[in-house]
Amino acid sequence: MNLRRDVFQAIADPTRRAILLLVASQAMTAGAIAANFDTARPTVSKHLQILTECELLQQEQNGREIFYHINATKMKEVSDFIEPFRKMWDDRFNKLETIMKKQKTK
Repeated sequence: MNLRRDVFQAIADPTRRAILLLVASQAMTAGAIAANFDTARPTVSKHLQILTECELLQQEQNGREIFYHINATKMKEVSDFIEPFRKMWDDRFNKLETIMKKQKTK
């Protein structure tokens, strides 16, 4: 059965977000990533599989080891999608702050 993975479902999981943070600065092997968690290695492997299927991580083989690293292009796509929402909420909070300051001075 071939499930289509959704990027936002993938990053909704705190462990997967932690994995993305780990490999953001350097490529790591599955074992090195798993060493940072108190879960079984197969569980971490499943998280890595999901992140790879969503193209948030890419695999690179170096000899017998497979290194995982961030797919910056895909992360940029996610960021670009989220940016208008961030701007909208920043604008709303700025307007609220202005209203609150006006009320405080009255």
